[in-house]
Amino acid sequence: MRRISRSQARRYALAAQGFTEGRPGGRVDVRHFRRVVSRVGLIQLDSVNVFSRAHFMPFFSRLGSYDRDALDAWLWRSGEMFEYWGHEASLIPADQHRLFRWRMDQELNWKAMKRLQEQQPGYIDEVMSQVEAGGPLRTRELEDPGERQNRTMWNWSHGKLALEVLFLQGKVTTADRPNFTRLYDVTDRVIAPEHLGGPGMGGDDAQAALLAQAARFMGVATADDLGDYYRIRMPLVRPLVQGLVDRGALVEVEVEGWDKPGYLYPDATLPRSARGTALLSPFDNLIWYRPRTERLWDFHYRIEIYVPEPKRVFGYYVLPFLLDGDLVARVDLKTDRKAGVLRVRGAFAEPGADKVAVGKALRRELELVATWLGMGDVEVARNGDLASAL
Repeated sequence: MRRISRSQARRYALAAQGFTEGRPGGRVDVRHFRRVVSRVGLIQLDSVNVFSRAHFMPFFSRLGSYDRDALDAWLWRSGEMFEYWGHEASLIPADQHRLFRWRMDQELNWKAMKRLQEQQPGYIDEVMSQVEAGGPLRTRELEDPGERQNRTMWNWSHGKLALEVLFLQGKVTTADRPNFTRLYDVTDRVIAPEHLGGPGMGGDDAQAALLAQAARFMGVATADDLGDYYRIRMPLVRPLVQGLVDRGALVEVEVEGWDKPGYLYPDATLPRSARGTALLSPFDNLIWYRPRTERLWDFHYRIEIYVPEPKRVFGYYVLPFLLDGDLVARVDLKTDRKAGVLRVRGAFAEPGADKVAVGKALRRELELVATWLGMGDVEVARNGDLASAL
């Protein structure tokens, strides 16, 4: 069996995610957005906006400064992407819609949905009729959206719950997201017929295809890593991965320091040296699966948004810093839009990192991201062993 060093595994991962290509020197346009998606496969969404919307950052990390309005126009209104549950709520290339129909066809076992069906029979069908007649629309624009309910999923109103049921079933989708508020419309009014026509793939075939794609986007990975990329349940992953190995779509390898088999994408690129410098969102595809991040870089990382403040180790919204292919620091960032300041509430170097060199590189990246976000200054709090170097 082929053996791969951990350094090689890191280089495979960085190349697969587009970090070894370098940022463009000129104006960033739709071609660059497409290139990023071709490297990562899908873009995770998240509502937290203390620093930046999550979907903006993977593009900035790989491209540098660009027009966020232009990206939103392409993501939501070009017809090239659609929103669905990929890796959590995600934006996915529209030509892959058929790979997710098995998920849309699954029976839902939401307790809140069943309670709604018992309490208000026919309500979900009525909401569907309203979307057909008046979409795209927001939840509050339903005739009877209901009040937020403490006992329903995520404190949703009945209208929101009904729309999310229809969304998961693929009957409605996101037509746009002004101010990150989802506008729902009938799917065939949003996604082009060429992506909706024809039969979807069966569950096993579609999930095998998604696992193969995950391998392409990761370079080399364990079965657990592959399953997490599109959130495929592990009992299903192992036999599907073995089938991909048997067909030559994956190559089983031994990776230094890994206690589980690795699976190499046959056409993965191995750069001669590790490259890539960027701030990484907590929702960046490169570091989605925290065990993989730790396995590749010895970088223990957890987002602490939901940790009580006295128990936080590094801060509320902490971004890892990638320098020359290594994770060398982390910073707790807040965009103070009223004051026009990017606030560095904490800055911490990894053990063994050259604080002077890391500080200089990180300062340049912070100034770049501050300008991109329209902030006039960067203010560094005296918190963390890297703060003075910034």
